[in-house]
Amino acid sequence: KLEELQDEGATEATIKLTMKDMGMERSRHWGWPNVYVFTKALGEMVLMQEKGDIPLVIVRPTIVSSTYKEPIPGWVEGIRTIDSLAVAYGKGRLPCFVGDPESVVDVIPADMVVNAMIVAMAVHANQRGETTVYHVGSSVRNPVKFTVLHEVGYTYFTKHPCIDKDGNPIIVGHVKVLGSMASFKRYITLHYILPLKGLEIANNAFCQYFKGTYTEMSRKINHLMRLIDIYKPYLFFKGIYDDLNTEKLRIAARERGLETDIFYFDPKSLNWEDYFLSVHLPGITKYVFK
Repeated sequence: KLEELQDEGATEATIKLTMKDMGMERSRHWGWPNVYVFTKALGEMVLMQEKGDIPLVIVRPTIVSSTYKEPIPGWVEGIRTIDSLAVAYGKGRLPCFVGDPESVVDVIPADMVVNAMIVAMAVHANQRGETTVYHVGSSVRNPVKFTVLHEVGYTYFTKHPCIDKDGNPIIVGHVKVLGSMASFKRYITLHYILPLKGLEIANNAFCQYFKGTYTEMSRKINHLMRLIDIYKPYLFFKGIYDDLNTEKLRIAARERGLETDIFYFDPKSLNWEDYFLSVHLPGITKYVFK
């Protein structure tokens, strides 16, 4: 397919998007929601097959967010996981969404994941042949609901609005959250797709007079639908991740005299509202927003 696109003279953007879509299709064919988790699963399979007598530790973090403390609070590189929603919301591109407002968003700061990996290496260094899996997340010990993220996002971007290309603050409102895919499709059709069709007709009738408005509306709808497609497997997800092994690792760290105040990875220490308001959202505003 790649050679076919190149022979047709497709643009780099078209080739990249096509490859992404094909990767997503292949991943879902084998029962995985996206390429990211599919390739991680393949990596685990290869490691378990080839490890021999070497101790193998697999760390499976949930949604990795910006750093809590180290190297600096709020550090993040690029748009990751839930940050794409935060960026879209802050820039006024998320008028509605779909999902269960009461669902748990399993988030864990990046430095806690790194600390768990360091402690796991220390604990398992002298073992032979064992394979241990650690789920590093927050859904068991300190769950945070989607509604909390929604309210925190509204509070933050109301006080610290993004600035549009004309230098004006972007006013955000509460996102309308639809409780099913059927209700979302009805809402998006009635409030956005049908008006867009009408605008398209008017634009053609008036010699492209509404081209700018039409293009902006179309871009906003396409961006929203792309986000829905990316997050579809998780919108109504009810699962939580068993972190019993990770709790045993915390106990082992204390018993071995490791400095747990330095190598911290207990999500119970987090106040989610304060973390998102004072650390995470300021971090993505500083390091991600363009």
